[in-house]
Amino acid sequence: MQEIERKFLVNSLKFKEEASNSFPIAQGFLNTHAERTVRVRIKGTQGFLTIKGKSNESGTSRFEWETEIPIEEATQLLQLCESGIIEKIRYNIPLGNHVFEVDEFFGENEGLIVAEVELQQEHEAFQKPTWLGEEVTGHRKYYNSQLSKKPYKTWHHE
Repeated sequence: MQEIERKFLVNSLKFKEEASNSFPIAQGFLNTHAERTVRVRIKGTQGFLTIKGKSNESGTSRFEWETEIPIEEATQLLQLCESGIIEKIRYNIPLGNHVFEVDEFFGENEGLIVAEVELQQEHEAFQKPTWLGEEVTGHRKYYNSQLSKKPYKTWHHE
């Protein structure tokens, strides 16, 4: 139940040509405490409830527990979430022994595209696609729980 992942910005739309599939995601947060988040997600036609713990110092690893719930329940729970529902399309891109999950955000986070790769070990090597940009692992403002509170459109872009 330990999640180990690294997160990157995406510097081009070429990832869409390499995607094996994609699906819409809507998610909200029942709790966004610094020590834990409780998330409700509708991914395609499935509902999920997820609890994530606080990240380690590098931001690479944290506790994660997730269970599938009926989509009707997920839809109802989204109504109870804190304000700031996240809307995005997730693209899965296999590369070598890994799969990159690329999230293209919409709504108040439109313009932001972030890629994540899950690892078995914190310092595991992996192939980097050409469209992978700056690493933002551990940068809290890129956590979905934070994007729900302070959306990308409100950032002062340099």
